[in-house]
Amino acid sequence: MEIIAKPKGGNVDKMAEKVFLECLNILGGLRKLVEYRNLTWLPSLAEASYVIVLKNEAFKTYAEIAKELGITEQTAKNIATADETKVKKYLEGELEKPNEHVAGGIAKLAYKKLKEEGRLDEEEVVIGNEEMEVLDIDWAVHVLAKIKGLDFPVGKDELMERLKGMIIKGKKIEDILESLEYPIKTPAELLHKIKEKL
Repeated sequence: MEIIAKPKGGNVDKMAEKVFLECLNILGGLRKLVEYRNLTWLPSLAEASYVIVLKNEAFKTYAEIAKELGITEQTAKNIATADETKVKKYLEGELEKPNEHVAGGIAKLAYKKLKEEGRLDEEEVVIGNEEMEVLDIDWAVHVLAKIKGLDFPVGKDELMERLKGMIIKGKKIEDILESLEYPIKTPAELLHKIKEKL
């Protein structure tokens, strides 16, 4: 997905990446998501990060955001209008799951924090080495986005179909998938097994 918009503060992709990484910090870091097997949250957080940046920095309409990201207009609206206060209380265990788009609420919290601290427009994106050791975020997000909606446990053929053509750290995904044991029970297990082969 190539997004070329240059909002007032800079590049949409870089801003969305900063919001995404701040979402991970809010959730306790990537290691926490791995520990709690919540890696399926990553594509939703990435999507929500883009929606929030496109809405607030590039001033896109819900229809424009939906078209650009390949989501429905209603999904874009649900993300952008999520009540971040309720989502924060949910994350802190004070509320049952709210009737809000949780990833949208987290992305809004991250966006507001970055704006308040003046970090959204900074050039560098800094993430701790400890987080990077768990997974390289970039390829993991792409894998999770491509397998979104896939039923687990999953076999080799389904994964080959969904992931064909990907190259991770110079290795073809087809070669990596050929060397794995099946069935794979969860998305977290898939990422772990891929990481072992890199």
